[in-house]
Amino acid sequence: MNTSIRVKLMVMMFLQFFVWGAWYGQMSKFLFTQLNATGDQVGNAYMAFSIAMLISPFFVGMIADRYFSAQKVLGVLNLLGAVILYFITQIDDAGNFFWYILVYCLTFAPTISLTTSIAMRHITSPEKDFPSIRVMGTVSWIVVTNIIGFMAVGDKSTIFQIAMFAAVVQGLFSFLLPETPPKVSTEKPSFAQILGADAFALFKDRSFTIFFIASVLICIPLSFYYSMANPSLTDSGMTNVENKMSLGQASEVIFMLLIPFAFQKFGVKWMLAIGLVGWIIRFICFGYGDAVTSEWVLYCAILLHGVCFDFFFVTGQIYTDNKAGVKIKAQAQGLISLATYGIGMAIGSKLAGYVTDIYTIDGVKNWTSIWMIPAAIAAIVLVLFVLIFKDNTKVKV
Repeated sequence: MNTSIRVKLMVMMFLQFFVWGAWYGQMSKFLFTQLNATGDQVGNAYMAFSIAMLISPFFVGMIADRYFSAQKVLGVLNLLGAVILYFITQIDDAGNFFWYILVYCLTFAPTISLTTSIAMRHITSPEKDFPSIRVMGTVSWIVVTNIIGFMAVGDKSTIFQIAMFAAVVQGLFSFLLPETPPKVSTEKPSFAQILGADAFALFKDRSFTIFFIASVLICIPLSFYYSMANPSLTDSGMTNVENKMSLGQASEVIFMLLIPFAFQKFGVKWMLAIGLVGWIIRFICFGYGDAVTSEWVLYCAILLHGVCFDFFFVTGQIYTDNKAGVKIKAQAQGLISLATYGIGMAIGSKLAGYVTDIYTIDGVKNWTSIWMIPAAIAAIVLVLFVLIFKDNTKVKV
């Protein structure tokens, strides 16, 4: 693979995740502290991202991929997003915030698919080349959250300003990326194909159906983590929260490397089960850890991110890839993404806000009670999954 192209693709991935990491994990703390938002308003803000994730595949698959060069679309979306981020920094009302973040997410969500699409079009061996390019996104997330932590601006509109400047840089840099013209195809992709309708045939396999349902359900507690972990750790008395939370991404890289060995040792079923157990333990640690008397418990919760995410979601992607034939492989992955990051996390974001409001009395949040809800959901998913899911193929990766 051409070294110049590789470097450009790595920079592209770094910048795009820099934009995302600057605001996503810190948005709830900003809303709670600066805009006095309710839990429901915070949940709605995170739900806006899920709504955009539901829409973006249709934008990319039916418009961007067919009529415009992908790198130019990426550039325009980032520059447009930067303009919207500027207006977000001027907002002082939590109610209005939802509409601005929704519009912004509609510009941002497609960039996730576009960066992957651009990279895949210019590499010769996805299995060999893509991981080293994609990992720059994780590295970027670690870098930007540490910058925010050291600057101590996780609860300020500065997070959106950082994202805005990064989006401008990414927007301009995108026009320097390798030319990625529209895909030439005699067949126009249908609404049903982008939805992944052909992949519905996989539901004839009971184990895949159980996996699919479990994936949607586990995204409900996943949303609790993304939306509430930062303010919860802050309220517990932890300092430099963003810096310490970045250890979760470092853990993600380590456990990603362990996946091939774990597949050989445990097989699909028990890897997925280990991921679910990790979520339960993690939420219990968030609920009962305290930065004053037991900060190590909170560190355990943060470091479990690698087990939780890699052993369920990454393992699930590999499982889906192996279950689907070559013809419907892309549709199967698209269907899983729509169901999890779209439907599952939308429900989870709304529920996280609702539960937070229930357990907030006189402005004080009972985080132990809040975290026990996603722990209970994960426990139910685990029991149903272990009892009904039968496939324990030891997939070679």
